Amino acid sequence: MSIDLSKSKYCKCLQCEKILWLTKYKPDCVPKKNKDDIIERGKKVGELAKGLLGDYIDIPYDEDLSIMIEKTDELLKDKPNIITEASFSYNNNFCSVDILKNDLEGVEIYEVKSSTSLEDNPIYLDDVAYQYFVLSNLGLNVKKAYVVYLNKKYIRGEELDINQLFIKDDVTDIVRKKQDKVRCNVDKFNKFFEVHGKDNEPQKDIGIYCCKPYSCDFWEYCSRDLPKPNVFDLKGKMRKATKFKKYHEGKISFEDLQNDNLGDKYLEQIDFELHHREPKIVKEEIKKFLSSLNYPLYFIDYEAFQCAVPAFEGTHSYQQIPFQYSLHIIKEEGAPFEHKEFLAEIDDKNMIRNFAESMIKDLPENGSVIVYNQTFEESQVNKKICKMYPDLKDEIKRINANMVDIMVQFSDRNYYVKEMQGSASLKYVLPALYPDDPELDYDELSLVHKGDEASQAFLSLKDKTPKEQEEIKEALLEYCKLDTYAMVKIWEKFREVTI
Repeated sequence: MSIDLSKSKYCKCLQCEKILWLTKYKPDCVPKKNKDDIIERGKKVGELAKGLLGDYIDIPYDEDLSIMIEKTDELLKDKPNIITEASFSYNNNFCSVDILKNDLEGVEIYEVKSSTSLEDNPIYLDDVAYQYFVLSNLGLNVKKAYVVYLNKKYIRGEELDINQLFIKDDVTDIVRKKQDKVRCNVDKFNKFFEVHGKDNEPQKDIGIYCCKPYSCDFWEYCSRDLPKPNVFDLKGKMRKATKFKKYHEGKISFEDLQNDNLGDKYLEQIDFELHHREPKIVKEEIKKFLSSLNYPLYFIDYEAFQCAVPAFEGTHSYQQIPFQYSLHIIKEEGAPFEHKEFLAEIDDKNMIRNFAESMIKDLPENGSVIVYNQTFEESQVNKKICKMYPDLKDEIKRINANMVDIMVQFSDRNYYVKEMQGSASLKYVLPALYPDDPELDYDELSLVHKGDEASQAFLSLKDKTPKEQEEIKEALLEYCKLDTYAMVKIWEKFREVTI
């Protein structure tokens, strides 16, 4: 089998040729993941960028690629013009150029990405180099090549300014130097697929390319024969490269690793897994944490979404936009908890301010504001609110000053059991502390079971009927409420084990 390359297929082959073989012959081996938001984000950024160079002529997608190529040929003769999705094929190597500037001297390539960095994504250069290869071999004079990406320093005003939103990075010299390599790669990939047909699966060991530059969808398939648990199940900050180094040294299972030179937390995770240790509870540290809390106790959790293109005045690309919180309150020792909540309207242009004002009203006193993963609430949300709304700064700073991170007791391993599997994530911790409790089981929830589902569900409200909107809103409130109730239950567990 030979393969008709496109720029996306070429980039996948650069990471690992087997990705493309598996995509074609074993697509069912990919775990079901909702990537609609990522795809939609890329489409939105791409559509917006089309107007960067002025008026343009768009070539609509057609399954018959020859129609797109013929339309491109016609438009190329009518220069100067700007063509979006201009399509070309050279020796069965196909590409569509996001934006093509076409004039009397030649053409310029503009490849649009929804990222905020070029340095972290070297594959973008390979993408453009492949397009340069196709066009130049068709006899076109490619004068310039650019990668267009989002400017993370741009703060949106009342109106969106796409000229400030996007950065155009000239990569012409780099992609020209890659041309010999592109030709070699194209030949290599075609030979690979001539050898490996449907009944001849490539035999390729796992490696760092399984997660660079992107996490491969076929990881579970390719690692299916590894012992469980294994080096890749170690939780914490160990680099993927270090894990693969251990793997290639033959240190794969927890038995292989138990006497290795690893950090204390990794060895502890291994030890608990292999030897079924009793729960580790550092009572003095947990007591110290409990004694540091001041009533009223505010257990709060935020939900937020991100937009590649800033949707609100005063925000930047991929800023966390808070749209919901749940709040459990215990006013004094022995008092029953109260619950309050906030859920924004999907079309509210003042969503962030309304979120902040509601939170300030619901946290009127200087009690402890208890969160799970303080970096998110304090740094990624509250500090941004301070910048956007200086008149709210004092109150938000007051909330931040009272903030306490309950997760630290698990990340510091002051409380640890085997079932946490080395993780301090609430989704591991809660079932480990309260096993088989349906009231605390996220899987028992309707529609929304985790954070990314919450943001997707909220954003989907725009396209739903009133009845569907009510069902989604109810599911969002139910999910977020469980997050803060979970913290209350953890606090109760801490009190129980330190008596």
